[in-house]
Amino acid sequence: MSTISATVKSIQDIMRQDAGVDGDAQRIGQLAWLFFLKIFDDREAEAELLDDDYQSPIPTDLRWRTWAAPKEGITGEALLTFVNNKLFPTLKQFAETSTTGRASVVGNVFQDAFNYMKNGTLIRQVVNKINEIDFNRSEDRHLFGDIYEQILKDLQSAGNSGEYYTPRAVTQFMIDIINPQLGEKVLDPACGTGGFLTGAIEHIRSNHVRTPDDEALLQASIRGVEKKQLPHLLCTTNMLLHGIDVPTNVVHDNTLARPLRDYASKDRVDVILTNPPFGGTEEPGIETNFPQAFRTRETADLFLMLIEHLLKTGGRAAVVLPDGTLFGDGVKARIKEKLLTDCNLHTVVRLPKGVFNPYTSIATNVLFFNKGRPTTDIWYYEHKYPVGYKSYSKTKPIRIEEFEAEKSWWNNRVESEVAWKVSIDDIRATNWNLDVPNPNKVGAEHRDPDVLLKEYEALVAEIETTRTSLRDALLAAIEDGLK
Repeated sequence: MSTISATVKSIQDIMRQDAGVDGDAQRIGQLAWLFFLKIFDDREAEAELLDDDYQSPIPTDLRWRTWAAPKEGITGEALLTFVNNKLFPTLKQFAETSTTGRASVVGNVFQDAFNYMKNGTLIRQVVNKINEIDFNRSEDRHLFGDIYEQILKDLQSAGNSGEYYTPRAVTQFMIDIINPQLGEKVLDPACGTGGFLTGAIEHIRSNHVRTPDDEALLQASIRGVEKKQLPHLLCTTNMLLHGIDVPTNVVHDNTLARPLRDYASKDRVDVILTNPPFGGTEEPGIETNFPQAFRTRETADLFLMLIEHLLKTGGRAAVVLPDGTLFGDGVKARIKEKLLTDCNLHTVVRLPKGVFNPYTSIATNVLFFNKGRPTTDIWYYEHKYPVGYKSYSKTKPIRIEEFEAEKSWWNNRVESEVAWKVSIDDIRATNWNLDVPNPNKVGAEHRDPDVLLKEYEALVAEIETTRTSLRDALLAAIEDGLK
């Protein structure tokens, strides 16, 4: 285990001793605002080196370096009183008094944040542990990315909504295919903790950013909106970690709450990358923001309408959607008809069940479309499990290497056992049903014997591993019983 991983684990162990923190979700919420202040302070230290005139928006006595950094700083009841009666009330006011710059970032983060801990001595212990991490060291910042993902997985294990976390491999594949360019406006209208946004930042920065002006252009072109407080806090922190100095373009709001007609040309974007929440419904009244013929309270359907609306002519999108959106009729069919009329839905990558395990087993798809001309044909590509897999799991997640098949096929498309093309006429004839089964699927009895043999060998090896684990566990239990 890396040092930083051990540090985060020890922080969570300290929090478990505090009577005020109830469960993993609150622990992560507590950890999030503390990490935010530490990272914010580290980024400010870097800004001060580059700009002699830099002024922090946070009063001196409330800056992390003043109250948290000294190892023998205030603790116990004095620290608890400071956090509850001074730190939080002041930083929460930023949300009302500051509309731009770093102050508004702090205000947005603390607007709905809470201090759950009730023991000031334990707060001091947590703070001291956090101070072991230097977010201006590239190694620590890099390692924190892995810890960050673990925090998100812990969040889901705590029973919170699964839309927070899209597997990194799926995110990376979508970004690689869409290939956002420097100067293009990139949006995730349901950005969660920022996986698509940080992936786009890394992609553009590594391929196109060469000068400070390039970097400034990149920082101004990344946009995100998140409805829920905790993922928004985590997303803002994630942006800071990825070098977005003033992430004011990550907004705490519900994108669906704004009437479609209110969006102007300045709101339209070149690229949308997103995994909008699915399986949920919006609060009453949200649907009235959409034209009469397309009104529904189902979240995924409304987002599909919004995404198509927000794209510029010539803009492109990659969107994760569940099977239900593909085959539904009624309003769903009308939304799909509009999408296929206004956009070229050129590719649907059908992901197998389990990609989002253990949070949901719903089968999902990635839709790739460009706005500006209607769809004439849709290519489908069925993503297969690796040899020996029957599903994905926490310990066996989908990997980016698996998408090499799609990437090599992308610009040289031919029909095969996993790829097929459907005309718009066929789609129209089925009332815009996009849930088109694979017509080229080969039954198990006709499959390549070499492939079947490899699968059999992998299964035998898996059985042997399980048998060995059970035997070892049994022997250990027997030994314990004899002690």
